[in-house]
Amino acid sequence: MDGTPAALNGLRFSLVGPGRVGESLARWAVAAGAELVSLAGRSADGPSWPGAPPRTDLGELATAGQDLLLVAVADAALPDVAATLARRPQALVALHTAGGLDASALSHLRRAGTAVGSLHPLKAFPRPLPDLAEARRVFFAVDGDPDALALARRLAEAWGGVPGEVPPESRTLYHFAATLAAGGVVTLLAAAADLAARLGLPEAVAAGYLELSRGAVAAARESLDRGEPLAAAITGPVARGDKAAVARQLEALRRVAPEKVPLAEEIARETVRLKSRL
Repeated sequence: MDGTPAALNGLRFSLVGPGRVGESLARWAVAAGAELVSLAGRSADGPSWPGAPPRTDLGELATAGQDLLLVAVADAALPDVAATLARRPQALVALHTAGGLDASALSHLRRAGTAVGSLHPLKAFPRPLPDLAEARRVFFAVDGDPDALALARRLAEAWGGVPGEVPPESRTLYHFAATLAAGGVVTLLAAAADLAARLGLPEAVAAGYLELSRGAVAAARESLDRGEPLAAAITGPVARGDKAAVARQLEALRRVAPEKVPLAEEIARETVRLKSRL
């Protein structure tokens, strides 16, 4: 697919779960030429965004004759939602957006005759992101029945994303690694800001750490673009092998925030491990 607005022309679909992820993916699909026929959410009160169809009660949703049923609900809710949907005829393919679960989370729909799969965008959604440009270069983890897998790949490519199959046995740690890449990074930034606050430094230092992080991520992106591993972009005294500086930092940390010492030591050990593989 070439990612043009006509890439999904003729594709008719419905959405279950018009939250931040569901709304974003649905609007990307429409921007690429697809037609959103109906949507179901927690309530049936009006459209979710301008131009969206009114909400339908989940138990009343029937999508037979459509190409796709996109299910973007919480991981824990997927089996029950699939069981409810399976009571009525549904689309040819159903895809869920959960990162830690494979296609079998929709097994109720599979038994009812719908091909099932997954389509997980490896991207943070702090709010709905309707601009199709937001999907460019995003990795989409896919798996499932052949027809579902083919449609998941088609969608990702139409949006300018990069589909890749993540099999069931890899899903749990794939999703854990995603939490390291997103929540873990923010946790470390918050820890850095907390340390600055304990030292009585200006609040602007926290924003400075954020800018530093953005620069580091940009350098990591450049490493990937050059075909290098992400670890090539790691900087700092541990990466340089400056043992004296590391020792001074750990000693100062023991005085001000001793509970952070194990974290600092483990990050240092992981840095050494990753750098040793280059």
